[in-house]
Amino acid sequence: MRISDREARQATALSILIPCYNEKATIEEIVRRVHAAPLDLPQEIILVDDGSIDGTREILQRFNPTEGLKIILHERNLGKGAAIRSALREARGDIILIQDADLEYDPRDYPALLAPILEGRAKVVYGSRFLGGPHMAMLFWHALGNKLLTLITNVLYDSVLSDMETGYKVFLSEVIRDIPLRSRRFEFEPEITAKVLKRGHRIYEVPISYTGREYSQGKKITWRDGFIALWTLLKYRFVD
Repeated sequence: MRISDREARQATALSILIPCYNEKATIEEIVRRVHAAPLDLPQEIILVDDGSIDGTREILQRFNPTEGLKIILHERNLGKGAAIRSALREARGDIILIQDADLEYDPRDYPALLAPILEGRAKVVYGSRFLGGPHMAMLFWHALGNKLLTLITNVLYDSVLSDMETGYKVFLSEVIRDIPLRSRRFEFEPEITAKVLKRGHRIYEVPISYTGREYSQGKKITWRDGFIALWTLLKYRFVD
């Protein structure tokens, strides 16, 4: 589904949503990297602390909120999906980009992620970890789970994605705001993918770099989330 030249010209402001939970070791560095990303368009950063108990919240409270930096504090842990929904309510950009608070995803990939939207070729762009970009080797079972969930997505929704579970997802604001989001935790990824595809939007994928971390370094998603993701894909194939 191609967007008009007028829509592409209007898509000039970027909202970067950063949900975080217990990311004391990386939160300052990821904000620094986002600020340093090679971008020419106006941007705002919306940080959502999802009830952290490791000191992340105290670090965020030392930040200076400005017109381009907003901070939202959840009183208790609600999940990644809930944090993204809170950020969306505050976002004002024409383009919405989701950035994890760890260092697995590199903001230097922003130009490649934004180009298909700014050039009018797509309304939704995913950064794929499996299209040949530089990356640190993933855990075998984690990679296999990702590929299986992506395969099921392709079968259920007639698509040819390579990385449904990617943390880098970019949308024209009008697309994601038109979608009723229900997920509270990591099932946000299959929910938004299912609903985007059901609405007829083709997802444009670009290769990204990826530096996966170990569970000992704070990785939170587990095999249980894989079963929840599978149920989410099946559920939204038939309901909305």
